[in-house]
Amino acid sequence: MRLTGGEILLKCLQEEGVEVVFGYPGGAVLPIYDALYEGEIRHILTRHEQAAAHAADGYARATGRPGVCLATSGPGATNLVTGIATAYMDSSPVVAFTGQVPTSLIGRDAFQEADITGITMPITKHNFLVKDVKDLARVVKAAFHIATTGRPGPVLVDIPRDVSGAETEYEPVTEVRLPGYRPVYDPDPEQIKKAAKLIATSERPVIIAGGGVIQSGATEELVRLAELIMAPVATTLMGIGGFPGNHPLSLGMLGMHGTRYANYAVSESDLLIAVGTRLDDRITGKIESFAPEAKVIHIDIDPAELGKNVRVDVPIVGDLKRALKALIEFLEKTPHPAWLEKIETWKREYPLTFEENGRLKPQFIVRQIWEVTKGEARIATEVGQNQMWAAQFYTFTRPRSFITSGGLGTMGFGFPAAIGVQVACPEEVVFDIAGDGSIQMNIQELATAVSYDLPVNVAILNNGFLGMVRQWQELFYRRRYSYTELYNPDFVKVAEAYGAEGIRVTKPEEVRPALEQAIASPKPVFLDFIIEREENVMPMVPPGESIGKMLG
Repeated sequence: MRLTGGEILLKCLQEEGVEVVFGYPGGAVLPIYDALYEGEIRHILTRHEQAAAHAADGYARATGRPGVCLATSGPGATNLVTGIATAYMDSSPVVAFTGQVPTSLIGRDAFQEADITGITMPITKHNFLVKDVKDLARVVKAAFHIATTGRPGPVLVDIPRDVSGAETEYEPVTEVRLPGYRPVYDPDPEQIKKAAKLIATSERPVIIAGGGVIQSGATEELVRLAELIMAPVATTLMGIGGFPGNHPLSLGMLGMHGTRYANYAVSESDLLIAVGTRLDDRITGKIESFAPEAKVIHIDIDPAELGKNVRVDVPIVGDLKRALKALIEFLEKTPHPAWLEKIETWKREYPLTFEENGRLKPQFIVRQIWEVTKGEARIATEVGQNQMWAAQFYTFTRPRSFITSGGLGTMGFGFPAAIGVQVACPEEVVFDIAGDGSIQMNIQELATAVSYDLPVNVAILNNGFLGMVRQWQELFYRRRYSYTELYNPDFVKVAEAYGAEGIRVTKPEEVRPALEQAIASPKPVFLDFIIEREENVMPMVPPGESIGKMLG
């Protein structure tokens, strides 16, 4: 069967089980879009290529399946970069396809030429430049294999226009041969035994659960481990949902804006079991004083993360689900009544709360979203104060329900990511919890949501500031608010101009009716919550301090 490169790409996507592509057309991808015209794969036309990457990322995080985005050469490709970097930092399996100028013009500064493989080399697991249409099917198969195996991550495939337009005989590729790429899935039995011995002698164990728990589908095993050894569980920002937030052993989030009891528990533990986390600076605070009395067991599928930030006593390389299953086989029920009672005392003394003074508080709004949705919504966030309030005050009980940019901290991620989540989960309630700064970075995606009847609800916590930067200026720069105050549009009118629905809320008693109205609406809805302007995210670990020393 002779097919063009564009037709071959679509065949390969179908073989990989791809149902939807997020993209934006242009000259260098015309042969691909021509094939899409009559193809069976759904295409979502975003209004910016960055949004296509974020939507593919949101789709991937919500489903565990690879998200796919498509853009033309030059500026189309470079507009994907922030989205690709976001996926890379959070280990999200995104496969990005870009058009490229014809092979004969590569390196000649042709119109809309950019070396996108060179540009994205540091922010992809791997990337490819396809120079012969005969190699296309093999490359696409390899791209999906790399993106979804081992530690997941984005892969980019750059396809020159003459390659996507050329014809060749098409034969499906059934296997991938990558001799230099062999992720380790099965943990070393001896390391498992060493970990079990440390756990057996521990009196104050704490589990730190990261995004790897969700990626590996290891929630059930994590709960079994925690209940077996009676160890409290703190989650990283990316690990939220990987352990039920309403479980008695849950400590909530740890780190810079974590709960006091999570940070205190880690600081006084004698054993840390870190699973699927890179233990980055937002978790550890001042590294020299991080868990000073603790031995450390660190389990991760990426060997590069073991010992990178924190000294490790027992490193274990392998798939987390398999590693936890193996570890549980060597353990017995181990109560720690004194340790758990101390933690319960901290929970009583330092609850996660806020001052209710009759004014509209962002924490109250997030809690109301949780109550109205019964904790069953898919929540995407932007980045900043809105993100932290969502993490603190919405209790997540299932994996893949909290979609956020943790590693790169990308403002503008939440709304297009929520669109990707809504495409993936059409019957579910989806919210983007946003700030008035972040939402304006991809506000044009209202057109996408309206065009495809995607009823995403956007809760804008509108304080008229770049809130988190303002908070730092208040606390550490003598309230010198240098260029953080915003002049905003009327978000209700903006929503209506796009054909969406807009609701403004100024009082606490208006919150619940507005949320119920938004959820019932078949349209996308902007909820413009006019919140207290200088509300801060607390508690907070000041920069350079140990996580046990918190403000607020």
